[in-house]
Amino acid sequence: MTSEIMTIKEVAVYLKITEKTAYRLAADEKIPGFKVGGAWRFRKDDIDNWTREHTTGRKKHG
Repeated sequence: MTSEIMTIKEVAVYLKITEKTAYRLAADEKIPGFKVGGAWRFRKDDIDNWTREHTTGRKKHG
């Protein structure tokens, strides 16, 4: 099974957050990622799974 590899910029756009927030989440190990030559990379499948795990059962405010 292969998964698309995303950069900080791509994951930020995908999650609709700033690059700074994506970097902070990765550095704090709050989103699944890994470094290649000092640059963060993310497997799209891992981000999708993380999103599902962190949104399940949460109520929307509004």
